[in-house]
Amino acid sequence: MTHQLSQPADKTLYEQIADRIQRLIAEGTLQVGDRLPSVRKLHNQWSVSISTVLEAYRLLEDRGLIAARPQSGYYVRTALRAPGEPPQSCPLPKAHHVDTSLGFRVICSIRDSQTLRLGAAIPSMELLPIAALNRLTGQVLRQHQDLAHAYDVPPGCGALRHEVARRLMDAGCSVTPDEIVTTNGTFESVFLSLRAVTQPGDTVAIESPTYYGLLEALEILHLKALELPTHPRDGISLTDLEAVLKKGEIAACAIVSNFSNPLGTCMSDERKQQFVELLAQHEVPLIEDDIYGDVYFEGTRPKAMKAFDRDGLVLYCSSCSKTLSPGLRVGWAVAGRYQAKVEQLKWVINQTTAIAPQLTVAAFLSNGGYDRHLRQLRRAYQSQMLRMTQAICDYFPAETRVTRPNGGHVLWVDLPQDFDSLALYEQALQQHISIAPGSIFSPSGSYGNCFRLNAGLIWSDEIDQAMQKLGEMIRQQMASG
Repeated sequence: MTHQLSQPADKTLYEQIADRIQRLIAEGTLQVGDRLPSVRKLHNQWSVSISTVLEAYRLLEDRGLIAARPQSGYYVRTALRAPGEPPQSCPLPKAHHVDTSLGFRVICSIRDSQTLRLGAAIPSMELLPIAALNRLTGQVLRQHQDLAHAYDVPPGCGALRHEVARRLMDAGCSVTPDEIVTTNGTFESVFLSLRAVTQPGDTVAIESPTYYGLLEALEILHLKALELPTHPRDGISLTDLEAVLKKGEIAACAIVSNFSNPLGTCMSDERKQQFVELLAQHEVPLIEDDIYGDVYFEGTRPKAMKAFDRDGLVLYCSSCSKTLSPGLRVGWAVAGRYQAKVEQLKWVINQTTAIAPQLTVAAFLSNGGYDRHLRQLRRAYQSQMLRMTQAICDYFPAETRVTRPNGGHVLWVDLPQDFDSLALYEQALQQHISIAPGSIFSPSGSYGNCFRLNAGLIWSDEIDQAMQKLGEMIRQQMASG
């Protein structure tokens, strides 16, 4: 091991030490059963405090990589094997009408409180700052007794728009509060944006696979979806995008820009810029869902595609649902040249976003606690992703492929072509385990051999046992032919 540690803006010393040791395990330098250097030895080698080394070892324990033995020290608990990644998707180059009835049935199935929700992209409530939000809500209601119960005409709460504009600087976006419209969550932002730039019967280019919530919006608006080949790391094929743009077939494009759902894709800044410029050349608007942008594991926050928008054609959509509270229903849109239309649609559809939740989120963003909370949340999500990936290695067949996102909290599992993930979904549900079958992420019903897993839940014996059961079900189905 080298003994020099840098100090990245978003990495503590103990996280750097943990990451270094994790790489040694992944590379095979440290094997299962190997004893790690003593706390005092690392303290001397790296010139860090004993408490820093202990925090690093605790983090590695949380990730499921090492275990402490009484009176003996820390040992490598398990090999960090990396399963193969799914390849680039190859959807048929044809626009499809959308039917999301199966997706809605899957969503309804998680209402049962006895079901382990591995199929819904939701975080554990224990990871969210519920107590702080409740306290701030009480303060808001006391300080704004009349305002909190009034209508809030679009573009929405000024205090929240100010804080969102400030936060968007981290995503590379220079916008003013006046350019932001508050909404009832990311879904409404996306819905309003699609409605603002399309007409019934239009075709929208999408990732493949894509978030089923987007497909629901397309169906309601009577829009067709054109799936484009998408790589788990590089995103939509720019070559295929350019080809459909030249044909003039699409009215808009809609994607989850950072750590997409379900693939976990995060394009490089260079590809994002090329993507935005390519659409701009053909005057095609982009609806950007950046709900996972703050949930990155390495380095700094990835830029939004809106950061490269010079023509007002990118309609940026996001919310606090994955980081603070899904139930507050607070989101926002930066709609560029379509802002007036989005504001009008917002008013016509539901007039307003409740003021009290907006003021609560604004207060949390302004008091300095958000960044500290995000650091803890990212560590938890990363740890849970590693534990789930390891469980897939341990319990699923060797042919299994799984994505390796650097953010977010969902994994995409790819099995041999003749596997039936819908049958697995039905079988698992009988065991009170939910998964999201792959076909709900495609308007053409593709990806029947794939499914999505949620790593947003705090790891537990229950989840480990559920993963083991899923592995057994998968093996049984594959063995039966």
